[in-house]
Amino acid sequence: MLAASPAMGQQTGVQIALVDGATNQPATNVEVRIDNEAIGFSRIERSDEQGFVRVEGLTTAGTWRVTALAGDRYEQDQAASIELRANFISSVTLRLAPLNGGTIVVTGARGITRLNTVNAEVSASIGRNELAALPIEGRDVLGSLVRLPNVVASTGFFPEAPAISINGSNGLDTNYLLDGLDNNENFLGGLKFPVPLGFTRDVTVLANSYSAAFGRTANGVVNYTSPSGTNTVEGDVYALVRPGRPFDARSPFPRRDLSGNAVGESFERYQAGFSIGGPIVRDRTFFYANLEYTHDSNRQLVDAPALGITDTVTGNNSFTLGSVRIDHRLTDQWTLGLRASAGRVSIDRPGGGLGGGNVTFPSAGSDQNRFSTLIAATASFSGDLWSYDGALQFSRFRWDYANPKEPTGPQVAVRDPSGLTVAVVGHPGFLFNSLEKSWQTTHRLQRQAGSHRFSFGMDLIRSDFALLGGGNPDGNFTVDLTAAQLAGLSSQGLDLTAGQVLALNPVVANYSVELRPQSFGTGQTQLALYVEDEWQINPRLTATLGLRWDYDSLTGIVGRRGQGPGADHDNFAPRFALNYRPDARSTLRFGAGLFYGKLSYAVISDALQRNTTSSGFMSQLASLRTLGILPSGTDLNAVTFDGNLTVSPACAVAASCPSPQQVQALRDTATLGEARILNPDGYDSPWSLQLSAGYQYQANDTITLSADLIYSRSHNLVRLRDLNAPAAFIPNLANLTAANIALLRAQADNGARLALARALGLVRSQPDADATRPVALVAGGARQITLSETAGQAEYRALVLQANKVRSTDSYAFRLSYTLSSLRNDTDDINFRAANANDFSTEWGPSANDRRHLVSAVGYLYPVDGLTLSVAGLFQSGQPVNLVPDARIFGTQDLNGDGASFGENFVGNSDRYPGSRRNAARLPWSATVDLGLRYAIPGFGGRFELSADVFNLFNANNESGFANAATTSNQIQFGGGAPFVQRNAGPPRQFQFGAAYRF
Repeated sequence: MLAASPAMGQQTGVQIALVDGATNQPATNVEVRIDNEAIGFSRIERSDEQGFVRVEGLTTAGTWRVTALAGDRYEQDQAASIELRANFISSVTLRLAPLNGGTIVVTGARGITRLNTVNAEVSASIGRNELAALPIEGRDVLGSLVRLPNVVASTGFFPEAPAISINGSNGLDTNYLLDGLDNNENFLGGLKFPVPLGFTRDVTVLANSYSAAFGRTANGVVNYTSPSGTNTVEGDVYALVRPGRPFDARSPFPRRDLSGNAVGESFERYQAGFSIGGPIVRDRTFFYANLEYTHDSNRQLVDAPALGITDTVTGNNSFTLGSVRIDHRLTDQWTLGLRASAGRVSIDRPGGGLGGGNVTFPSAGSDQNRFSTLIAATASFSGDLWSYDGALQFSRFRWDYANPKEPTGPQVAVRDPSGLTVAVVGHPGFLFNSLEKSWQTTHRLQRQAGSHRFSFGMDLIRSDFALLGGGNPDGNFTVDLTAAQLAGLSSQGLDLTAGQVLALNPVVANYSVELRPQSFGTGQTQLALYVEDEWQINPRLTATLGLRWDYDSLTGIVGRRGQGPGADHDNFAPRFALNYRPDARSTLRFGAGLFYGKLSYAVISDALQRNTTSSGFMSQLASLRTLGILPSGTDLNAVTFDGNLTVSPACAVAASCPSPQQVQALRDTATLGEARILNPDGYDSPWSLQLSAGYQYQANDTITLSADLIYSRSHNLVRLRDLNAPAAFIPNLANLTAANIALLRAQADNGARLALARALGLVRSQPDADATRPVALVAGGARQITLSETAGQAEYRALVLQANKVRSTDSYAFRLSYTLSSLRNDTDDINFRAANANDFSTEWGPSANDRRHLVSAVGYLYPVDGLTLSVAGLFQSGQPVNLVPDARIFGTQDLNGDGASFGENFVGNSDRYPGSRRNAARLPWSATVDLGLRYAIPGFGGRFELSADVFNLFNANNESGFANAATTSNQIQFGGGAPFVQRNAGPPRQFQFGAAYRF
């Protein structure tokens, strides 16, 4: 219980270096006062023989002031103010001007330096004042992180996926923390509680070479620091509106709401909230509370001309986010804390869509609900030699992805005589209702021993999951109606229901029923232990040596081959950092280490949900075991499960279709396109080797320059393997001539094109592909038999240049960064599979989030008192494009006949155009400039502030570089020189207006 990380408590610290301005040597035995008037704290320490003062166990509340007392050796007291962030030892260097017989002999010797003089961490932060001045849509703190180096807007794999990517990787690989405690939705990996602007004092991105205190990711960390109350009652009340049209520019492409879902030009957003903090008992107990509410309104079109219906429906989203934090200084050494946050997010899907042709009626609408709760208690102790901090947190996350407007009954998709779908009514057609409950406890103990500072830590998370998922237990119908039947339904308007359609006894084209709409799940235990030694070798050189061990119970969910314990127990991660200070204004840093990640619970959940124990399927698995494709000795009962199962009984008309109760007998004879099993070899935790080298230079008291080289090589990334994959198929490129393409295009329909393409050796039929599979398709079996394997790799390289200026007595500040980077991998997501016969060697290529060049430029101007002007520019080279086959040429997109995979619904990773490599093309550069105006005037003991933000000021049509879902992005295009088809765009010019009273 003694081994946790500083990453796991709300407490932090500061290291003060004192330098003699004349000799550039350590200033030893100098008294330093550390005080914080906001909380009534004051302490005096003396610098050691290396000129350092280190104070741990400080709170992030208020502003800390460190003052080197002049005594009889130096010219005068030298002071610096600093705001601390959670789980980080901040650094400040004071250069002291000595006295010589009462005469100052050094000119300009004094100064303040704020560099990282402790370790090699590659990180960047945005504080609350900077966040408040930035143009941020909807107060969305996560979206603002694209202003930091190593962070880009993410192409994700479902609409609600995190909007950012660190080092170009999947946004779900990021570890999200609030005050160092877990804030991950662990089913997939996004944010559990969406921390709003009003509950953010600071947000930090750790990209490389961070302490052994941080883990559970082979990539990056986002750590929010929450605000705390002080002796002064402070707060604000605000209102914010995004009015939409006619202020916003027109665009033929959808925008996104704060949940990542598409919205149209009618979209409007209204926000209001307040924050307040202050003392409960002066100098002892403080509170801070924040409440924010957001309401979205979006009109959508139901366009069903075959029924004589064209009308609009309105969807209303709501976000309610509340938090409270209490801090109590029990003694001068002990501090206690309590923090609670609750989020209630509801996304309305009322039916309809953003343009013509959407035929989903309100009865088939649904709500997506994301309800989160975090409650944490913390304690910290700061002594002369020992320090301790610990925490206990409970969290709960309910994710009901499709809460139906009509809770029971079938879904009916209506087709007209031409075969076009003209209406969808009834149930949404599927279930997904996930519940996660987690307990976390963390503990860290530190001991000062001469020039060594030892840390020992432990971090334990226990999560229990339950998922109610699958298809519709009341059945999904696709029916064909005559013109007369359609005419008879037109009078129902938007009130049309599934029962009214089925009452006509229509012809049934397809009927499917979910046989197992059950809730199932398991638990996950994550344990981390670490030890770290921060060794002050001399006043200029610090070495940090750490060793972390991570355990994830999901890696051994079936043991090894189902025969017993087999979890990944050897996740030892040594880490090493050097920080060298050639002078008081610069530092050189080097870091190296191993970093282990965790498994998303979805890897296990998908293997349970898409599994079956039918006799036909078990016989297929037995054959795969005999062939050696499944490891010898695999316990088939350990890798299979009675998951969800949808069957499709034959029936001619609706009245003849068996009831859901009557189709249970088909359980063992239904054949599946894809079934998934648990991996009999278990799973290995993802890990990366990370290297970094950097230089920081403080040009003056306000301007800091830096350069960092970053390298990361990741292993054991999750991807899909088809155990029953057909033999490899290589299209006959010799026949892929312009004349043959023209001939293929000239065919009457896709059937004729497919036949000709097969004759030319450009396409293989599904029966021909099935004939090469290791085991044949049988009743009750599956065509594809997939499992998740941890064998993917990625390589990231980057050069990051930065120039940052903070505001002092002048009227401007800025943050500039340039990143030259490359990320290549052979898997982008847990649902990624090789396009051809599990050949991942041909998949190695640029990541979906790869950018070669990225420039972020943010400037702040303060021309007159109360007025702030901020300009934020983001300029990025284009993202990769995957070139896929065109069915208008080949008659199909499935050139090798292996069939569609479940994962293609998310990653869009279908077969590629013959001769093309993965992500071989590029989109053009994107450029976005945002503008923010803030004007405050005093009044009633506070100040009133008016604000206006303009996003995409020049209304650029950006084809990439914005948060998006892979399957709706412009990153999937037809190959063979086909014209570019733009499906999406970055947001057009948009406006946001606000008013606030701050006191």
